[in-house]
Parts: sequence; C-alpha cells; structure tokens
Amino acid sequence: MPSSRIPALCLGAWLLLLPRLARAEGAVPIPVTCFTRGLDIRKEKADVLCPGGCSLEEFSVFGNIVYASVSSICGAAVHRGVIGTSGGPVRVYSLPGRENYSSVDANGIQSQMLSRWSASFAVTKGKSSTQEATGRAVSTAHPPSGKRLKKTPEKKTGNKDCKADIAFLIDGSFNIGQRRFNLQKNFVGKVALMLGIGTEGPHVGLVQASEHPKIEFYLKNFTSAKDVLFAIKEVGFRGGNSNTGKALKHTAQKFFTADTGVRKGIPKVVVVFIDGWPSDDIEEAGIVAREFGVNVFIVSVAKPIPEELGMVQDVAFVDKAVCRNNGFFSYHMPNWFGTTKYVKPLVQKLCTHEQMMCSKTCYNSVNIAFLIDGSSSVGDSNFRLMLEFVSNIAKTFEISDIGAKIAAVQFTYDQRTEFSFTDYNTKENVLAVLANIRYMSGGTATGDAIAFTVRNVFGPIRDSPNKNFLVIVTDGQSYDDVRGPAAAAHDAGKMAVFLRMKEGVL
Repeated sequence: MPSSRIPALCLGAWLLLLPRLARAEGAVPIPVTCFTRGLDIRKEKADVLCPGGCSLEEFSVFGNIVYASVSSICGAAVHRGVIGTSGGPVRVYSLPGRENYSSVDANGIQSQMLSRWSASFAVTKGKSSTQEATGRAVSTAHPPSGKRLKKTPEKKTGNKDCKADIAFLIDGSFNIGQRRFNLQKNFVGKVALMLGIGTEGPHVGLVQASEHPKIEFYLKNFTSAKDVLFAIKEVGFRGGNSNTGKALKHTAQKFFTADTGVRKGIPKVVVVFIDGWPSDDIEEAGIVAREFGVNVFIVSVAKPIPEELGMVQDVAFVDKAVCRNNGFFSYHMPNWFGTTKYVKPLVQKLCTHEQMMCSKTCYNSVNIAFLIDGSSSVGDSNFRLMLEFVSNIAKTFEISDIGAKIAAVQFTYDQRTEFSFTDYNTKENVLAVLANIRYMSGGTATGDAIAFTVRNVFGPIRDSPNKNFLVIVTDGQSYDDVRGPAAAAHDAGKMAVFLRMKEGVL
C-alpha cells in the first residue's frame, strides 16, 4: 500500500483513538496565532493553544476531519467542533498527504476543496492548562524548545501596482511529457514569485489542460507566494491529449466567479502554456473568453516543425485565441531550458493593465439600441441632426463581435429596424449605415416602438453578457401610452433613456 494513502476504515478507527491518546500525554500547550498552519508544526503530534477572538472569515481551511497542512490549525479546530471562537487547547496530529480534500460547512466555517496536498493533519481536544487562550499569540512556524518564539508576520499586501486575477493554464498532456511538465511548473512558479502575490496585489490560480481540464486551485485559495509555490509543486502530471481549447473554455466559464475569488474591477487574465500545438479547436474558446471579459495570453513553446504542421488543425491558432492579435498577448520560448530570462518580460506584460483590452468596461460591454423618431413633426433637416447625434455617441464605443453592439430602429406609427445587433460588428460599418438611413415621416407612437424594439431587437440577444440600453431620440409628445412599455422594458433589464429634441437642439 502506498505510504501516501490511508484506507478509510483504518483512518476512521485511528481517529477514534485520538482523544484517548490526547489524554495519555500532558504537554504544555504552545500558544499559536489564528493563522498558524499545520505545516508550521514540525512534530508528529503537538499541543497548541488557540487564541480567542479570531474572525471566522479569516480562517483558511481545506478539508473535513482530515485537513490539508496548509489549513489554519485553529480554523480546523473550530470547524471540527474541538474549540469555539473563544479559543482553547488543541492537539494536532500530523498525517500523510492525500487527494480530494472535501468542502464542508460546519460551525460557521466553510472549508474549501483541494485536489491534492503533500501533508495533512487532524485535531482533537487538547489538555487543559493553567494558560488561558487570549487574543495575543505567538507564531509556531519554528517551535523548537529552548528557542525564542518568533512573531507571526502580517499578511503581505503584495504588489499593488499589479492588480490582476490570473489563471495559469498549464499543459498536462502527453505532448509535453513528465520532464518538460516539471520544467513548466518551475517556470510558472518563477512568474508567480515575481508578480508579487498578496492580498492587495495579484491573485493566481492554476488549471491543467489534458484530456479533461482540471482546476488545481482557485484565486481565493492562496494569497501568498510561498503557498502558491508549494501548491504548484504539488500538482501532478495527468497526461492525455492537449485539449487546450476545451480547457480554455472551461476556465473562462467556471474559474472566474465571485465564489472562487474573482474581484470586481480587476482584470481577468488567462496565461495559456502550449507545448507544440493544441489537439482541438482553440479559436472558439478564445471567442468565449473574450465574451466573458478574459484577457488571453498564449505562451507557446517549441513550435511545430514543418513535418508536424499536417497534424495541426489551424497553424494560426495563437493569433485566433489571444485577446488581440497585436503581438502583445503572444509570447514564445524556444524550449523549457534556460527560461529565467523570459520571466520578467512576461510579468511586465501581465502587469500592464492599460493593455488589457478584453477587460469589460462601459465602452465594450453594452448593447445600445437607438430608437429614432421619424415622425412628420421632426422634419428632414432635424432628422439628419438626430442621425449625427446618434453617430457621435456610437463613435465613443468599442464596437466589435465581442465588444459593444449597436442597433437602430426608426419609428412613426410604424416601426422599421434599420439594422440589428448582429448585422454589423465594426464601427466603420455602423457609422456608414447610420448616415444613410432614409427619413420615414408619419405619426408618433413611441410606446408601440419601445415594445417592438424590446421584442424584436433585444429578444434575439437575451443571453448576451452585455448590459442593455435603449436610447429614445424624439421631438415631442407620443400619441400612445409610453409609461407602460417603458416600465416593461426596465423590468426586462433594458435601461430606457429619453432624449427630446426641441427646435433643432437635443
């Protein structure tokens, strides 16, 4: 039986013996902090004293009953029910590493999942001592007897000039092999270290692409470079086909959520490592990533040689997958050896936020439908002023297939869709069509026009991630009810904005 595994039956029986073993010895508990982790204890078993007053939200706990050694000891003890928030003595037992630490909500703490870790621990009620659990505690990162205990360092804020939520999508296929896989992990570790990971700096997670994608750890799991490096080291090689497209799509859709640690207003970035070439379609995945506001970088290593090009589905896969095909989002290394010199240039790219062109902003993540009054009271010259006004608004947005989208409807008593959201995906085309709209002339039924636009223009794109705006440009009173359709549009998620023209002025 491998030493890294403990049969469930034996583990359960062993855990039942822990309280009896705890009573058998009478060591004086060592004071620890709220953040002391299992890996900070270098003994097979140790008695510690957890302080009171720890915030449950600050605990980082992975697993249930058996906890990954990166977990807070006191957090695990509260989660297990060994102590309460007032603190107290805890006995810690070191255990071998394992796979699949489960996520369980217990005693006010939601523990987190972790796919694999090299060491574990369990906790039981410790022996009472004359010492009392207080809010003041000492670190046990190195607790040998006879030496002065060190204070726990504060959590590092990180590089505040490089705020980004970054997913490293590494190649775990047979294409790269075990040896180069380890070299790849070393490079990713160096990049993570130079980024300056911290609570107010960049946060990183890791996904492995192989036959099926696997999220190894999320953004919220670790906020220190030391923990991230250890987690990267623990990632095992999976093998299989290099389904990079499948993994990129999965990452864009599942990795960047509020529950997994994504932060508002922070650029979302995926750094995709490809050794050779992907074995599936990566272009579609790149489109999905852009739609979700994710900036895709491709780090290609060992490009296919001429004899191998026949096995590549699309030789231009890098240009089609990156955020923008402008050279900024692609990065090439000839091989995995001597890669240290490539670390700093890549980090500089990842920290250049003004270049993150796929991040969602007001200018690239909206659907704007212009509802233009073409009634007789407007007149041809004023109608042209309306079109010029609408064009000036449209110019300010980043119109593209994955960015802002523009539509236009002209109305009198009738409605005419001049063009829909899916007809034109470049600013030049939109402006050209707006300039050539023909004046209808007729009565004014604004309410009917609003209902028509919500149903026929916004309806086909109801699943779009963009925010929806309906801008009504009119010159006067409508002959039908406007409040009802406007309220219905608002309830359907469309923000209606009325702009009234008076004597040729908007």
